[in-house]
Amino acid sequence: MKLHLVAVGRLRKGPEKVLVDDYLDRFARTGRALGLPPINLVELDARGAGQGAEADLIARALPPGAAVAILDERGRQLTSPELARQIETWRDQARDVAFVIGGADGLTDELRARADLAISFGAVVWPHMLVRVMLAEQLYRAAAILAGAPYHRA
Repeated sequence: MKLHLVAVGRLRKGPEKVLVDDYLDRFARTGRALGLPPINLVELDARGAGQGAEADLIARALPPGAAVAILDERGRQLTSPELARQIETWRDQARDVAFVIGGADGLTDELRARADLAISFGAVVWPHMLVRVMLAEQLYRAAAILAGAPYHRA
């Protein structure tokens, strides 16, 4: 199993990058004992190329045969334990997974149709750089849930 976080845009030095790096490091430490590999962060530079060009870059970055989990406001609002169970299922299937965060214009219909799972962090639209922070935290939280760590208190 390999895990990828494919995101349009590059995080600059600042609080969002510090948080993403911290949560991905926490995930790597917690996930190791669970058979979860570190997350490979793939940042795609599309600089105003538009939704179609971003979709092409994303499609090329997706590993063949990987489960595709997109972040989309029209997706399912999963609980943290549900996300943990989904990651556990993919791990048990030895399936590679790519979590995908689009740019400011979102994802194309073709990418949404290709997704195995669409995840929403609520009906509001979040800036894609904050979505990256929130996803990194939820991935760490999922690993903590699977490890039985006290981080998640729901």
